[in-house]
Amino acid sequence: MNAELCKKALEKVGTPNILINIVSRRVRQLNAGGGGMGRPLIADYTNLGAADIALREIIEEKIGWTMPEIELLARPVAKKRKKH
Repeated sequence: MNAELCKKALEKVGTPNILINIVSRRVRQLNAGGGGMGRPLIADYTNLGAADIALREIIEEKIGWTMPEIELLARPVAKKRKKH
């Protein structure tokens, strides 16, 4: 994997963990082949590995992702018991 491509893609994504997930999913799609998502979305991909192709697709904004909204969870309140 090209370190320069990693840095540029990380600037686009923002979080290393999310970048890893996006790249690994795209590499699986490229390696599986057979279908529309199995082909690279960039024009020049000669001499590039699957991970580098995925990084270039992120940099060139050929693939996208959405971050889910953060939900605040409320702690359940215990019910009061009757004393006997």
